[in-house]
Amino acid sequence: MKNPEQFLSELKSAGLLRVLRDVECLPGGMARLADGREAVNLASNDYLGLAHHPSLAEAFSRAVRDEGAGAMASRLVTGTRRAHSCLEEALAALKGTEAAVSFSSGYATSLGVIASIADREDTVLMDKLSHASLIDGARLSGARLSTFLHNDMESLRKKLQHLRDANPSGGILVVTESVFSMDGDRAPLREIVRLKDEFGALLLVDEAHGFGVLGEHGAGLAEELGVSSRIDFQMGTLSKAAGVSGGYVACSRAWADVMVNSARSLIYSTAPPPALAAAALAAVEVIRSGEGKELRRRVSVLANSLSAALGMPGRPVSSIFPVVVGENDAALAAADALLEQGFLAPAIRYPTVPRGTARLRITVTAAHESGWIRKLGQILEFLPHGKWNC
Repeated sequence: MKNPEQFLSELKSAGLLRVLRDVECLPGGMARLADGREAVNLASNDYLGLAHHPSLAEAFSRAVRDEGAGAMASRLVTGTRRAHSCLEEALAALKGTEAAVSFSSGYATSLGVIASIADREDTVLMDKLSHASLIDGARLSGARLSTFLHNDMESLRKKLQHLRDANPSGGILVVTESVFSMDGDRAPLREIVRLKDEFGALLLVDEAHGFGVLGEHGAGLAEELGVSSRIDFQMGTLSKAAGVSGGYVACSRAWADVMVNSARSLIYSTAPPPALAAAALAAVEVIRSGEGKELRRRVSVLANSLSAALGMPGRPVSSIFPVVVGENDAALAAADALLEQGFLAPAIRYPTVPRGTARLRITVTAAHESGWIRKLGQILEFLPHGKWNC
């Protein structure tokens, strides 16, 4: 059992102590700190600026008036409301799948989905830089967990070949993110799809940071690359580009029914408030509309502007820009220095990223102004001890 004082002292000495701080996220891409200072919010995952969108606010408040503040039971008891079903229908339509199942959070989605797919006789083969929730889901499943080198298709092929040689009929679930949360780079999905087909594996793609931002209709990187129909499980969150909270998986009707009957994070948890589902549905409608297309275009323009300012023209579009500083104390100091210039980007440290790669994680959103991006580029260019990891 931990000794609290010793544990916290060791974290502080290593530059890893974390504290919660009140931050008021304002419309227009700004944030207000507890001391009253305002800064450009570079840490938000609200990529399209929908968290303050009037249609989401109206859908949320209307559902609260009509159905109350909470769902009052789990999904399998009396917690499933029409708003949940409509949201799932809209997600399936956007993703081009037979069905979708929504969860209370992205973390709950990872835990419930992976543990519903794989069991002790199977192997989950995951990109080495996959999100912690995906790792936890694989561990909960009881399956053997193996990793392949980040975005390395030769490593993936070798691992798949080894697994097939050892067990020709064994179940394999390949797991990757589409846009990686801490590095902002994209998975080579076309190549991954080809390999999973070649070796008879299933594929789960976490579109948490691609959903809403990429693709003609905002469905994500799979849509942009034209491989949606060849991906078995398209997972994602509603807490980033959709501007609310929650998670989902889009898949076949049979697999959706499996989730409903075996995903513990769905079965044993009170359903998300119907107001959240209503607001998320409003977000999906915006994402797939002409307005959503324009918001994606704006994110792309701003991201390309920051790339150019940092000498990286032609970088594949992503809202995430990592500034790898290295040591924890240096990253904390860089975050403080950036805040003094009017930009909020808290330091990201181990265990969120590997040791020695502490960083500032900059996110570009549609709510930002082009002048801010130009100024940010000038500041980051001269950031001491920093380098771009893109």
